[in-house]
Amino acid sequence: MIGLSDYLIVAACLFSLGVIGLFLNRKNVITILMCIELILLAVNINFVAFSHYLQDINGQIFVFFVLTVAASEVAVGLAILVAFYRTRRSIDVEDINTLQG
Repeated sequence: MIGLSDYLIVAACLFSLGVIGLFLNRKNVITILMCIELILLAVNINFVAFSHYLQDINGQIFVFFVLTVAASEVAVGLAILVAFYRTRRSIDVEDINTLQG
């Protein structure tokens, strides 16, 4: 049987992978967005695991809202990246810093 600690270990690995990806890759915006999604996925795994362990539905309801916010974040972020790529022909983070007024 899979216990709570197994879920927490998987979530910790995903969270660590996301944070390491954020710190190691500062060039590509799409990779940064994917690392943020990994971090949110790790948090969601924790919410569901503790919700199941405590026999409480509140954690699973909170996951629904986190997934909604994450989906809207990706949609808006990708729309901004597409618009930026059309004008600059690049999605490097260094080029995005040139947009400051």
